[in-house]
Amino acid sequence: MKKHIITLITVVFIGTSCSANPIITNTNLSLSDKKATPETIALYHKLHQLTQKGYMFGHQDDLAYGVNWKYEDGRSDIKEVVGDYPAVYGWDIAGLEKDDVNNIDGVPFEKMKQYIKEANARGGISTISWHFDNPATGKNAWDNTPNSLKTVLPGGENHQKFTTWLDKAAHFFLSLKDKKGKNIPILFRPYHELTGGWFWWGKGNCTPEEFKSLWKFTFDYLQKKGVHNLIYIYNTSSFSSEQDFLTNYPGDHYADILSFDAYQNNDDKQGEKFIEEVQSQLKIINEIGIKQHKLIAIAEAGYEAIPDPKWWTGTLSRAIGDYKISYVLLWRNHGWQEKEQKMHYYAPYSGQISEKDFIEYYKLDKTLFEKDINKK
Repeated sequence: MKKHIITLITVVFIGTSCSANPIITNTNLSLSDKKATPETIALYHKLHQLTQKGYMFGHQDDLAYGVNWKYEDGRSDIKEVVGDYPAVYGWDIAGLEKDDVNNIDGVPFEKMKQYIKEANARGGISTISWHFDNPATGKNAWDNTPNSLKTVLPGGENHQKFTTWLDKAAHFFLSLKDKKGKNIPILFRPYHELTGGWFWWGKGNCTPEEFKSLWKFTFDYLQKKGVHNLIYIYNTSSFSSEQDFLTNYPGDHYADILSFDAYQNNDDKQGEKFIEEVQSQLKIINEIGIKQHKLIAIAEAGYEAIPDPKWWTGTLSRAIGDYKISYVLLWRNHGWQEKEQKMHYYAPYSGQISEKDFIEYYKLDKTLFEKDINKK
């Protein structure tokens, strides 16, 4: 297949003021997977075009459950508040490597497939992360025993085990088909929050070169297995400089979107620290994106329980400002009280204190939901 190049004239604003001088750049953009399916190429093209309209709003596990409900067809906390679905749906495939029926958050994989297919049919976009277990210890992803990553690289004692895990992921990705039998494009976000030390693949638990080797092996192996419906997302937690962000970066030929995660903490009740940190990181990642010809995104975000009634327009919208990000994905609404699990949610539901402000946020020209991204 010929190499696909998307040429766009991109206007990028540096800073958050509407009076900021725009940098106009002729950007050549191409997917890292040179055998990407036509549908995946089309989605990548669409993602670039949409950044000229605004940024997409996403929500983790949006169709599977919400506050006080689970697995009800067509239901969504977001839809109940604004009458529209998110543009982006987040999912996680942890548990797939162990042949579990349900993922790490209890979502049956068969239902996940159903939701991804339903969202795709409406024009929605799905992104997938993978909190897979530590292959060296058999414990969960948060077991950050040093040097665990090294054992899955070629020649390592757990390399064969790890390739069987990738085989299962490949099978899952290839099973996601639309009604015409075409593979559904997915935004794949492996080894996320890599600048933090809490996961076995995180900072301090492996060398930058080991991480790059793992990323490249994963990228090449999935494609060798025939998986060509993925758009790859490089995703960090917090960072303070370009060098910090790019320390483990595998290279422009192995990633398509640059992103980071950003959560507001309870000790930052006015959100000023959150706004300052997100603005600082967006400035850095935006400059990298321009130089590397990559889209940028906030791949996870939120303020647990959203105690601020004006958080959406007063904090999140201000934090993103005029930066042309592709999307922001809010974390899940685990709102079903179970034995020792507390309710925690990051998006509003009917009656929640920030509901009215979220409706105003929805009305903003720059926020794109499912209906917005399907307008001709």
